[in-house]
Amino acid sequence: MKKIIIKSGVVLAAFSMLLSACSKFEEINQDPKKAGESQVQEEFLINSSIIAAQMDPDVAERSFVLIWKAAAHQQLDDGITSGNNNDGWSGAYYTQVSSWLTNITAAVNMGEQKIKTGNINEYTANLLQVARIWRAYLLSEMSDNYGPIAIQGYANGINPDFASVKDVYYFVLSELKDASAKLNINQSPGDALSKFDPAYSYDFKKWQRYANSLRLRLAMRLSEIDGGKAKTEFEDAVRGDLITDMNQTFQVQEKEGWNALSGVMSREWNEQLMTTTLENLYTGLGGIKTADQLTDPVYQPYIRPADWAGLQLTDHFPTTSSDPLAGFWFDGLPQSIDPRAYKAFIPAGDFSNPDFSKYPSYNENAWKRTARALMKNDRDTAKLLDGKMAWNGQTNGDWGTKGTLNRWYYWPGGAPRMTQRFRGSTSKRIFFAPWETYFLIAEAAVRGWNVPMSGKAAYEKGITQNFEYWGVAQFAGTYLTSTDFNMVGTSVSWDHTAEPPATHTMNFKNGYTDAPGTVAIKYPVNNLYKNGSVKNDLLTKIITQKYIANMPWLPLEAWSDQRRLGLPFFETPNVEQPIPGLPGLNNGNYMTSNVKFYPQRIKYPSVMKNANSKGYDQAVGFLGGTEDVTTPLWWAKKP
Repeated sequence: MKKIIIKSGVVLAAFSMLLSACSKFEEINQDPKKAGESQVQEEFLINSSIIAAQMDPDVAERSFVLIWKAAAHQQLDDGITSGNNNDGWSGAYYTQVSSWLTNITAAVNMGEQKIKTGNINEYTANLLQVARIWRAYLLSEMSDNYGPIAIQGYANGINPDFASVKDVYYFVLSELKDASAKLNINQSPGDALSKFDPAYSYDFKKWQRYANSLRLRLAMRLSEIDGGKAKTEFEDAVRGDLITDMNQTFQVQEKEGWNALSGVMSREWNEQLMTTTLENLYTGLGGIKTADQLTDPVYQPYIRPADWAGLQLTDHFPTTSSDPLAGFWFDGLPQSIDPRAYKAFIPAGDFSNPDFSKYPSYNENAWKRTARALMKNDRDTAKLLDGKMAWNGQTNGDWGTKGTLNRWYYWPGGAPRMTQRFRGSTSKRIFFAPWETYFLIAEAAVRGWNVPMSGKAAYEKGITQNFEYWGVAQFAGTYLTSTDFNMVGTSVSWDHTAEPPATHTMNFKNGYTDAPGTVAIKYPVNNLYKNGSVKNDLLTKIITQKYIANMPWLPLEAWSDQRRLGLPFFETPNVEQPIPGLPGLNNGNYMTSNVKFYPQRIKYPSVMKNANSKGYDQAVGFLGGTEDVTTPLWWAKKP
């Protein structure tokens, strides 16, 4: 089932506007009182690289939303999740990330050259270390998308050699360790310098914390493929100062407009609807009742019993997916749910909610109309389906003829949508928050590595901090002790590792005849993790909480965890008809999770292949000779 996201004419107009806006944006980010050589000082290059990496609206929509969020099952899309590659989107991101690396590499080279010649000022040494830290992040981001990339060559104008993913990660980890150690954290930047750092205002203590915490993240990436290296790097980094409080978060303020600081999720034509993966993870998790969260009487008639599956509508909703409630549509609000869910996604029709997103603002019907028809054929209606206060995620894949008859699905006004908090370019985009540090420590503890606190303490600290971020701290105590299972069989309590039963009985109603019934719903088997033998062990809990906590700012990290571990559980795409990009998936094996059923990377753009054929051949060689969306990276799970 295909979806046109934006008409080509709009793209051309937007691109024209973007060129003009970028030109003006670069002007306002230069100091007009400076001239000549001062315009290429390290702080200008660092500032330019960090700001540009926030992504202008064109690249943000394609990369952050339609690739990263889609691959992380936090955004509906039938592109990359169906194994398809868009060369234009890949080329746009490749060009921009290369430019961010060009600027930051120039800053590194300039700092090293100044130190070599003695032409330094009081900040030269520290700016060099900051540039190395940010370059390390950008190299990891680029590699996590494509795989093998060039480490050097971004500033010398020649076609670079490509390095294996292993070599990229070893280089990045070494850079972070050395740069962190060489930072003078007692140096004060002063007002003149601090304004050129949109993340930390050149608080060098915070830059060191970021370097150390980023090293934890990237060391853990190697846990399944290079455990000795991962453990050594992690244990060394965890002894340093880390991002442990919200005021140490690496984040950049978004701004309205059409430039690099525009919100990454601000394009109004992207619906930003809740996905089935999120629905299954949220529902029931933590045991906090909807009635205690949404206390206004207006919500009460919509709250359903804990054992309610919803309406069975198998003529219009596919059943060829490992989603435990495939074929059902939930006609209300869950009895209990993770309290962050209603903060992140606002139910359809909840127009009085101040966080409800009224996008697209130019088409009121698209967000205000909650009811749509399920059709018998092109002319006759089988059922009118009203999504007001109904809690349903969206599932990717091919819906076949069921999709052509379903006018509710894909309708932006009929399902929970992301809060306006993240859509209006008024938030701070988070690159690393303290809860991630704690979840990484918790995972390391489970692995038996030497860490400064127990796994349970770290896990609960991460959850508590994230609850504070979402404004639901009042529920944290009850949540942390909950033994209730969500729809994939995972609970919250660290001490509760009992596995769920194979099935649980739920009530439902035939959506066409209103006849009541019961059904045994299976907790899904996640074959990607421990052969599907567990659903509620400690690592599953940690990654589930990390996934929820980092949503929506870090979809690339969520995608990386799923590629590395197979966690959290991702339902397979619907396969009512064969999906050309996923030839290994069919209607006989969709209940089995397999690496080949999920995207593993972005393909290199044709422009790179044409411009640097030698580098391209090197990269493909490092990938094992196959350059597909489903080709796993070095550190990821293999088929």
